[in-house]
Amino acid sequence: MNPTKSLLGLFASLSLSACSSVPAGMGNQVNACAGQDSLRMVDYFEPMPMGQQNAEVWGAAGVLPRDIANGLESAKAQPEWNYWDGKIIKGPEGKYHLFASRWSGDLTHYDWSKSIAVHAVSDSPKGPYQNPQPFFSDRDGLGHNITGGVLPDGRYYVVASDAGRAGDVFISDTIDGEFELQGTVTMEANGQDLEHAGANVSIIVRPDDTFMLVSRPGIVMLSDDIMGPYVAQGPSIWPTVEGYDNSKAEDPIVWYSGGLYHITLNWWNIRKARHLVSRNGIDNWVDTGIAYDPRLGFEYTDGSKNTWSLLERPGVLVENGHVTHFTFSALDVNKWDDMGNDAHGSKVLVVPFDGKCFDRALDAALP
Repeated sequence: MNPTKSLLGLFASLSLSACSSVPAGMGNQVNACAGQDSLRMVDYFEPMPMGQQNAEVWGAAGVLPRDIANGLESAKAQPEWNYWDGKIIKGPEGKYHLFASRWSGDLTHYDWSKSIAVHAVSDSPKGPYQNPQPFFSDRDGLGHNITGGVLPDGRYYVVASDAGRAGDVFISDTIDGEFELQGTVTMEANGQDLEHAGANVSIIVRPDDTFMLVSRPGIVMLSDDIMGPYVAQGPSIWPTVEGYDNSKAEDPIVWYSGGLYHITLNWWNIRKARHLVSRNGIDNWVDTGIAYDPRLGFEYTDGSKNTWSLLERPGVLVENGHVTHFTFSALDVNKWDDMGNDAHGSKVLVVPFDGKCFDRALDAALP
């Protein structure tokens, strides 16, 4: 029995009336706190604030004009860099630190394996994130699928799990210091198939200071130490949904907010992502439906919209116990159309999110 699909009927009965009317665009927020308790993550994205709107930079028509001060990008007619990934961590000085990856704009999108991990800083979650620089020296900074967080002892960790890395952990005493490679996480299968488990690794610290890892196969793993061993808790939790091929699922991220464990995962072949939620983070995962879909677009506060071709590798900023912003790797065209030395590219996009209302609606509906 699929551990997620078995709960879908119950969840549907709880949420049928709440989901009877949903908006067409991701910028049209459903205000759960006002009684419209949608259970779909996609309905809680908020309009992006206006900023440095510019139509003279790279990008397909659907992403122009856009705020070039949002997130991290090379704001030129032809991008100097392609930016990807994106995890925001708030530093002790009150600034926001973005950990991401980049590779030369002279290269195609499929040269992402040559990317370097970078760290940039902003006074605001939205950005602009300034002066992106490599932050570890191992293999000249080579790294992709960058994520991270804060350890129980106050140190900072970053994980890289692509570009020849399979869950490499880097740690620094300070958020703006040199991060040192600690090694690659270890895993114990506990009877499960861990093929591709070193790809798309997402690690969080649980409230009890243990560690939770989820990666491409969708197997929840727990450890007492950041380096492992991470022990599989059961079979894959990826839902069985008609029209979705789980061999194409990727980019899971896990977070804890509002007393709940959350995961989003993306199906690259159909460009749709779904959201799962659990009270204990181990079992009884519930599929709440669409998490994000690039075709819906993201609105600005003036009602204008940018529609990206691809949204991948999301990240979350949790403040005061709830998600306030999502980051996305945003590409303006299909991957095979970004050929390098052209007017196409990718950036780290930051989108406001009403995580407090989302968590409240889910908590009220979950059994």
